[in-house]
Amino acid sequence: MSTAILTGQPVPGSSIEGDLRSLGFDVRVAADAADAETLLAQVPADRRVALVDARFVGHPHALRLGLTDPRFDLAAIPGAVTAKPAGRQALTRAVARENSAGGGAAVGGAPARVKSSVGEVDSLADRVVAALAGGGADVRRPDLGSLVAVVPADPQARNEARQAVAAVDDEAVRLKSAVKARDGFFTTFFISPYSRYIARWCARRGLTPNQVTTASLLTALIAAGCAATGTRGGFIAAGVLLIASFVLDCTDGQLARYSLQYSTLGAWLDATFDRAKEYAYYAGLALGAARGGHDDVWALALGAMILQTCRHVVDFSFNEANHDATANTSPTAALSDKLDSVGWTVWLRRMIVLPIGERWAMIAVLTAATTPRITFYALLIGCAFAATYTTAGRVLRSVTRKAVRTDRAAQALADLADNGPLAALVARGTRARLGSPLLVALVGTAVLAVALFSGFAWAPVAGAVVYASTSGQALYRPLKGALDWLVPPLFRAAEYGTVLVLAAHADVNGALPAAFGLVAAVAYHHYDTVYRIRGNAGAPPAWLVRAVGGQEGRILLVTVLAALLTASQFTVALAVLAVAVSLVVLFESIRFWVSAHRGGAPAVHDEGETA
Repeated sequence: MSTAILTGQPVPGSSIEGDLRSLGFDVRVAADAADAETLLAQVPADRRVALVDARFVGHPHALRLGLTDPRFDLAAIPGAVTAKPAGRQALTRAVARENSAGGGAAVGGAPARVKSSVGEVDSLADRVVAALAGGGADVRRPDLGSLVAVVPADPQARNEARQAVAAVDDEAVRLKSAVKARDGFFTTFFISPYSRYIARWCARRGLTPNQVTTASLLTALIAAGCAATGTRGGFIAAGVLLIASFVLDCTDGQLARYSLQYSTLGAWLDATFDRAKEYAYYAGLALGAARGGHDDVWALALGAMILQTCRHVVDFSFNEANHDATANTSPTAALSDKLDSVGWTVWLRRMIVLPIGERWAMIAVLTAATTPRITFYALLIGCAFAATYTTAGRVLRSVTRKAVRTDRAAQALADLADNGPLAALVARGTRARLGSPLLVALVGTAVLAVALFSGFAWAPVAGAVVYASTSGQALYRPLKGALDWLVPPLFRAAEYGTVLVLAAHADVNGALPAAFGLVAAVAYHHYDTVYRIRGNAGAPPAWLVRAVGGQEGRILLVTVLAALLTASQFTVALAVLAVAVSLVVLFESIRFWVSAHRGGAPAVHDEGETA
């Protein structure tokens, strides 16, 4: 249990002790600053601890935001400061310094100082926060908005503060803040107005965000099963269930914000399950089309998955390349900000990129009303337009800004490239500078594409050899060029496209479903790499990249298998390869994220752009 130490003169009728206990704190009272230091030393090192001024007046949710958020080691609001175990040492030193500076004077009687360093009220908690900041500690100060959090100086100020508390509905603010600040049009106006109440219902019954996330996954899988029946009733049920799954998908994040239940494991589950739900639904639609109307749309399903995954890689690569770049401005970015100042353009620009809310709504409606083929056509057209729009905008931003990218950004792009041992061997043996990384990667991809469509059995193998060589040469030097962030998505398109083309060329039953499984397994590995980088955990271990061959190794292997084997044998080989890659990457991914969660990795929560 967390511990809160009340400091300062107790105020009759104050609700502070009850508010702290309702937040899960064991409350202790310090008679003076020396007593506060003693009580702080007695709290077990593995517990959260807080110093709170007994005169504090404010909303319970202000205390919750300031004292219970698991993402930050040190946090503070006026009159209160808290530390997780990782921040305890800094807090202990700051309290000791303040106690020594004040000579141990009573914090509730005559002030140890004529005037506090942070305001007109002498508050030990506020002085400790100032000492922490002065010592270079990173103290989180949450934005309270209309919520009240003050330490009144006199009875009149206390009455005014209590009136201010009464004037603002604490629960309404808490519900509003549970909704993501930046979201899509469909989510904002059709889901969040009621999903936030579902989140509150879940919180009051002790449900966790991870449980809601799992429920969303199960609902989507049932929707995929309904779509796989191939009947009109099944398609209608699938569309309804897909929307229900999305409602739960919104609810889990809102529940995390409402109850501040953030976790590393939860962020990973939420992101991973989103991809699993969508791609499982694609497979369900393809199965339903084959069963109900004998229409083979596996190529469309695989194409939709490839396009969507490459869109995400473009997003991830661009963001990582510019995460900490200097001079990170451009005329294009300024124009974008100007457009966002006009209300209707904000929603238009968010809709045309086809975020997850709009995308799933479109898929659900078209599934229920039309056929899987029409659904995939619409999805491919919509995603292609969105990809063109976003990529063009980012290219313009990149060529018009004068950013200097850091070594961290270059390393992140290299990790996203997913080069294996063959490319590494080429990179070590490269002696001459052959051009920009992007140009080299484009040449290799173009050679591979020509070879795939040449019609000669062994041409794809030759193209894959050239591609593997250029992949290594592309990463010969750091990816710090203006457009080098395009290298990872180019590699993704090359690998996934190779599998699609060769499976379609096999032209036997089962080849494209097997290819779908292989691309899904490899895409999971690439998404997992992104989530590790986002969580500052670095790339997957080198042994994993070697075990699955790297992107250039897998391309070479698939082309060799296609050249050596018959169409039926190639289909079996794709299926075996899909299972092997799935087992290896899932085992390592689950092991890593569970270990990170149990090891106390910093809790995270994604508030970025919609996926």
